[in-house]
Amino acid sequence: MRRSQNIRALLPGCLLLAMAGSAHAQFASTGTTTLQVTIGPEAALQIAATTNLTTAGTIFNANYTGTTNLTYKVRTTKSTGTGAITLKVTTDFSPSSGPSVLTPPTAGDTLTYTCTLTSPGTGCSSSQTASTSSSTPVGTFGADAKSASAGNSGSVAWTLTDDPQYSTGTYTATVTFTISAT
Repeated sequence: MRRSQNIRALLPGCLLLAMAGSAHAQFASTGTTTLQVTIGPEAALQIAATTNLTTAGTIFNANYTGTTNLTYKVRTTKSTGTGAITLKVTTDFSPSSGPSVLTPPTAGDTLTYTCTLTSPGTGCSSSQTASTSSSTPVGTFGADAKSASAGNSGSVAWTLTDDPQYSTGTYTATVTFTISAT
């Protein structure tokens, strides 16, 4: 009886030692892990805050012109990705009695532009007419487009008709640029 009591007394201690040994065996001096990241399409845009339209001519012989500079960053999906930069006149020229995109004082008065983008973007291929009702193109991106880390440059060169019907004064319009990538 004494022998079985001793064995029963030793048994819990042996089990604890066995468990402690197996728990310690799970630790090592090195280890590894696998990192996984999913990179998706992204796009960002920085636009010059103000663009002044000026004329070099006198007596209505030259339109008002100016250039808006921009920087863009883009990444499109490898095989099927696309992207675009568009613009829209979100607030027409104000105050009234001057130039207007929506209701110009003379038929044929327009705010037009041409655009350039450095690669991987492609600027609009011809002169565009700005609109208050829909977005118009500035540039496009194809599949697997990747800009430089610091961004790529572009510009929009504006032309506004010089109409003698405009009252004198300073007029301001707001143009909203949008960039997208898939």
